[in-house]
Amino acid sequence: MAKVKLVDVAQLASVSKSTASQFINGRYDYMSKDTQERIRAAIKELDYVPNPIARNLKADRTKTIGVIVRDITGFDTSHTIRGVDDFCKTCGYNALIYNTDFDPDVEAKSLEALYQLRVDGIIIASSGGNNKLISDYINKGMPIVHFQLEHDGNEKNLILSDYRQAAFDATEYLIRLGHKKICFVTQDFKNVKSRNDRYLGYVSALEQHNIALDKNLIQYWHRETGFEHSPISILQSKAAPSAFFTQHLAITTDLLSQLNQTKISIPEDVSLIGFDDIPMAEFFKVPITVVKQEPYIIGKEATKLLLENINDKAKGSQKLMIACSVTERQSCKKIL
Repeated sequence: MAKVKLVDVAQLASVSKSTASQFINGRYDYMSKDTQERIRAAIKELDYVPNPIARNLKADRTKTIGVIVRDITGFDTSHTIRGVDDFCKTCGYNALIYNTDFDPDVEAKSLEALYQLRVDGIIIASSGGNNKLISDYINKGMPIVHFQLEHDGNEKNLILSDYRQAAFDATEYLIRLGHKKICFVTQDFKNVKSRNDRYLGYVSALEQHNIALDKNLIQYWHRETGFEHSPISILQSKAAPSAFFTQHLAITTDLLSQLNQTKISIPEDVSLIGFDDIPMAEFFKVPITVVKQEPYIIGKEATKLLLENINDKAKGSQKLMIACSVTERQSCKKIL
């Protein structure tokens, strides 16, 4: 079926395309009742639906924002998007979601597509690989708010969990249970400030309780290849930890899989606390203690900040920190 265009409506109603456009946009006070009725009847007969994108491209505001995420299926990310969407609805805005799968090239194309669609602003969980490009769009007048990760510390508008305090609280929770050998399992954090903040929170808790930092207990996980060193081999080493503190949901699930395969019991053999809540954790044989972020709140606050910047281009940059909490379950045991 051929798509009905505005010119088809105009022809059927025997009016100019400009007159039909004026009617569509609600500017018909000057029109005769007969003209209005003919256009209305033509729209109904042809089942014409206006193209909102085409209409918005002619307006100063599109009432649309873009949201760029790294993994739309992520538990926290999906809740963040829900917060964005709910806040948009209260303000008459729509959100266009782009998923990058952690690929900087896809991220760059998403930024370009949203810019060409003339969205009013963008919320992004960036890869860190397009910092200059993002700055260029900001300099062109595109309001942009970052969330989830802080890469180089130069992000102008940012909504984040308080990672450092959260990591401190989680580490101290384990220490108060008697744990001194706590294995910190993380992705590379040298060039990502948010990941480094978690490490600093972990180190700070050890220092406050006079526990020496053991570099052997800093272990790395890579999204493509998994653990740099097998968790099983770590548990069998001289520096064997009594607890793991994992820094991402994917790390937690990967660790659980390996422990289950080798019949290592939680918390009898080793305790575990993970960063990010786990879907349906209450149904696990041993529910996992986690650091719980507030992704829904982050989504709402990011949208609020973005719309403030859209409405006031002179508004100064802001960095907002959202508190996390430790959700205690059965995966951590007290030791002597």
